Amino acid sequence: MSGNEIEPELLERWAIAYLARYASSAENLRRVLIRRVRRHSSEAAQRATAMIESLVARYQEAGLLDDAAYAAGRVASLHRRGDSLRVIRARLAAKGLAPEVVADALSGLRATAPHPDLAAACAFARRRRLGPYRLRAADPDRELGAFARAGFDRRVAEAVLGCADIEALEALARNEPT
Repeated sequence: MSGNEIEPELLERWAIAYLARYASSAENLRRVLIRRVRRHSSEAAQRATAMIESLVARYQEAGLLDDAAYAAGRVASLHRRGDSLRVIRARLAAKGLAPEVVADALSGLRATAPHPDLAAACAFARRRRLGPYRLRAADPDRELGAFARAGFDRRVAEAVLGCADIEALEALARNEPT
């Protein structure tokens, strides 16, 4: 064996170390391991692909990798953070999750919140100090632009920015808009 060969035990150590630190989708772990193999040895990358596929399949069977659970957890986390559904969908797609897994996770979120984008916009306003949380005079165009860049539609942004105080904003986050 040359120094450039990748052994299954080495791949296993890399995978376990990664999963110990981060939650991951199956496709994301596959990408991480392939990048790691390429850094180790560019010649070994092609030969290691089959070993990586076998490892990922074994982890899925054992329950170490569960794309549905990963998606549900990420959706809840990103929603609490104030990310729009559009941004959440894009982030999960970037992690290699299938569109139907993402759709299932988002439908789970819709079951808990009547209007998830509105609740996320309220959290976004708090995090970015917009609307009733602002510290200086209002600049409506700048604030609408921030909401638009974050993936919120104009109706949701105007509803949040139209709240007179923090209590009104929190009430808006709990109820579906009329």
